[in-house]
Amino acid sequence: MTFQPIVPLTGYVGWRFLQRTLEPQQETFNKSQPIIRDTTYFRENIAKVNSAEELVADRRLLSVALGAFGLDEDINNKFFIKKVLGDGIIDEDALANRLSDKRYFAFASAFGLGKGSIPRTGLTFFADEIVGRFEKEQFARAVGESNQDMRLALNTTDKLRDIVENNQTNTGRWFSIMGDAPLRKVFENALGLPASIGTIDIDQQLEAFRDRAEAVFGTDDVSAFTDPDLQEDLIRLFLVRSEANQLSAATGGSVALTLLQSVPSPVQKLTF
Repeated sequence: MTFQPIVPLTGYVGWRFLQRTLEPQQETFNKSQPIIRDTTYFRENIAKVNSAEELVADRRLLSVALGAFGLDEDINNKFFIKKVLGDGIIDEDALANRLSDKRYFAFASAFGLGKGSIPRTGLTFFADEIVGRFEKEQFARAVGESNQDMRLALNTTDKLRDIVENNQTNTGRWFSIMGDAPLRKVFENALGLPASIGTIDIDQQLEAFRDRAEAVFGTDDVSAFTDPDLQEDLIRLFLVRSEANQLSAATGGSVALTLLQSVPSPVQKLTF
């Protein structure tokens, strides 16, 4: 049986509790039998894989590989995943480069099973690298069963790191955020942008995200959000706004407005 994470509170208070107990909870989760079975098998067999076809053919290996990048739902999309891996990332027209969801780019880049690439699966540290991601992602997934906002917050660090590492320009990084549905939701809520913004022209969306980031946080530089303090501000605003939106639906808005007004902006420029 897999250990079920304990998150007794919601919103930012719940996040602080989760942060204080994260290390022992993650460790207990990692030691649960289903996780140990999956990670042990992966460690023992991944070095034998040298092609996209070989990885896709082994469902147990593929489950950990996809699960490490939050792509669990693609386990049965074998042709699609083989294409993502087989194309690699070197060619501009490779599938991973054309998909708006940059989790696939990170996935293909991590395994190196595409055209012109040297497989990374045989590297001595590779199994530990993927297993570490898998354990963190699956813990966040388990947290999400009781609180989806907490899952989004937990995944923010790794997602931002991947985006900064895999994009050379700030504009490219913003497009990657906008193309990653979970991370986009974190930024949309934290910045006070409506979900309907996704219906306008993509360049106008980019301008809106950058303008609001500058107004709320004092910077529109995506790499700045890898700083722990600024990232904590981002998560705090995301959780407070998300909880306020839920309260607004339940109370007609008065309690939610009070909650929002009690939260200062990181740069004292936040408007509602």
